Amino acid sequence: MAENVKKYAPGMRVMIRGEEWMIKKIENNTLGNKALYVVGLSRLVKDQEAIFLDDLEKDNIEIVDPTKVKLVPDDSPCFRKSRLFIESQWRQKIPTDSKIHVGDKAAMDLMTYQLTPSQVSLSKPRQRILIADTVGLGKTLEAGILMSELIARGKGKRILVVTVKSMMTQFQKEMWNRFTIPLVRLDSNKIQSIRSKMPSNANPFFYPGYDKTIISIDTLKNDLEYRTHLENAWWDIIVIDDERVIIRTKLEKPSKIKGVALI
Repeated sequence: MAENVKKYAPGMRVMIRGEEWMIKKIENNTLGNKALYVVGLSRLVKDQEAIFLDDLEKDNIEIVDPTKVKLVPDDSPCFRKSRLFIESQWRQKIPTDSKIHVGDKAAMDLMTYQLTPSQVSLSKPRQRILIADTVGLGKTLEAGILMSELIARGKGKRILVVTVKSMMTQFQKEMWNRFTIPLVRLDSNKIQSIRSKMPSNANPFFYPGYDKTIISIDTLKNDLEYRTHLENAWWDIIVIDDERVIIRTKLEKPSKIKGVALI
């Protein structure tokens, strides 16, 4: 057991089935064997994630030895290629603290109070928060800052945004123009188009290319089947932007109360 623990470690590069992968984490499955969570490095499997079982693949797993790596001189002006590579590796470093690392670099006139929701949320074991600022203080921007921080920490691969139909375009533009978060719009027609390309029992919310999705509350309310598929899908981040969903009170004018929740 100890030998197996020493054999693999997060960050190692391995050759499996003729392709190069980097180990992200190692877990014991229910049978007591090692499950290697990896991400692809070679061209064919670039950025693809996979899970390999050590007991099934142990004869096909080859650890890439760093001491045997062939060094190639950098002949670019001022070592530009090497500097860009080092910079790219540094930018891929995953933050482990509760500080703001990328959210404050968005294309916006940042106000100090807009960082508070992210700082509070990142200090908790689970990043759940309700943002209920008054109109015009930038709840959408505060949500985008927190989403950016979670993505930088590897916790934002699959994102679901639920909002009213009238706000979908604005929310989508804000996330892309300010935070470069690409949200794909889903409506009834698009879901039907996706389902026509998949087996009848498949979940349309797992369709490739739709891992960051924005959908209307009305679409979910009008079709119970869509809601069932949505509940059976898993998400890293769920953002709900609507006063009727977030706050239920007996105030005379509930339409003036809005909130953004990250679950």
